[in-house]
Amino acid sequence: MPDTYTVALPAGLPLLNANRSRRQHWGAVRRTARDIRTAAMVTARNQHIPTLDRAHVVYVIHPTPQTRKRDPGNWAESAKAAVDGLVDAGVFVDDNSAHVLGPDPRLGDPVPRGQLVLHITPLPAARPT
Repeated sequence: MPDTYTVALPAGLPLLNANRSRRQHWGAVRRTARDIRTAAMVTARNQHIPTLDRAHVVYVIHPTPQTRKRDPGNWAESAKAAVDGLVDAGVFVDDNSAHVLGPDPRLGDPVPRGQLVLHITPLPAARPT
C-alpha cells in the first residue's frame, strides 16, 4: 500500500470559497459542490484507490498566480465536497471521524487556473474500545 494517495482535481475546476459562497445563489453553490464531488469520485476511481479503513486527508489549495494573501481554510466547503466524492468512490465507508482525520488545509504553490489536491495517508485501523 502506498504511503500516500494523491487525488488532483482538474485545474480550473470552480471551487467553493467561504468568502464568495455566501454571496452566491444556493443553486450555484449546490452545482459547484456536485461538480467537485463528481470530479473527486471519478479521479479516485480512475486511480483504483482501495477502500481504506482510516486515513488522514490534507487538502492543498494551489491558487491562481495572483499576488494577494490567501487563507486555505476558506476552501473547506470544497474539501468537504471532494471527501464526499471519495466516499462515493468507495475510498471510505463514511467520512465521519472514525474513518477520516481532517481534511486539514494547506496552501500550495500557485498554478495557472488554480487547483485543489487531496493527499490521503492511510492510518492503522482504530482499536475497539
